[in-house]
Amino acid sequence: MLPRTIAVNSNCYHGYSIEEAVHGIVAAGFHAIELTATKGWTEHVFPDMSLSRLLRTRRLLEEAGLTVVAMSGHVNLMDEERIADFVDNIEVAHFFSAPVIVSSVGEAHLKDRTSAGDDLVASNIRTFLPLLEKYDMNLVLETHGEHGTATRLASIVDLVSSPRVGICYDTANAIFYGDVKGVEDVEANADLIDYVHIKDKAGERTEWNFPALGDGYVDFPSILSVLDRAGNHSPLSIEIEFTSCGAKDLAEVDDAVRRSGEYLRHLGYVL
Repeated sequence: MLPRTIAVNSNCYHGYSIEEAVHGIVAAGFHAIELTATKGWTEHVFPDMSLSRLLRTRRLLEEAGLTVVAMSGHVNLMDEERIADFVDNIEVAHFFSAPVIVSSVGEAHLKDRTSAGDDLVASNIRTFLPLLEKYDMNLVLETHGEHGTATRLASIVDLVSSPRVGICYDTANAIFYGDVKGVEDVEANADLIDYVHIKDKAGERTEWNFPALGDGYVDFPSILSVLDRAGNHSPLSIEIEFTSCGAKDLAEVDDAVRRSGEYLRHLGYVL
């Protein structure tokens, strides 16, 4: 088993404050966080926040002993009008010393205003490469929406052809959006996967049901074994999105994060 950085995505605390997220994540024994800056959904950090607010959040993380391993800064990369927005997101990720920024190709929780072919998407992404180089940051494209499998994203990553751009494999999104078994999809694209949203899936395939790790049917041991055999050390970021009704209260979120940590410890990982 390869050692891996284990983080918690602050999106687990959708509907709650970043202060509540940090408290729950630390209480569960974690030392790393993925910040969420997803427009119209979870804006725990965001470019339009005041500098004072961003500074307070950075101090909060430092005092809690949480390392920022990534920032989710989803925009529609098919839309040339959103390029400036993503540049802002890269700047915010750098402000928090995040070495990785995550985006889906389309919007994560807003309706796409436009769509585009792979060539244009790759061209848009290449405009970010100088800034990614400047900040020594990587961009990972998440399995999401019509780009719901690693195989689908691989064509875009290959077109960009930069070590700065890879895939964020979301283990539940690949089922929900891509209708694929994770093991085969990961095995075929392990060399391009640089980050993993480790998320469970319960219920019917297209049912919004993403519980605590171990409460669903995603075959995490097999997926992680594939990555191990490929020598892939990608960090794991826990994401829990519950059902379409959301968590009933903050205590349920805290408990799901805690139990997800226990599940990974049971597999042999150190938080």
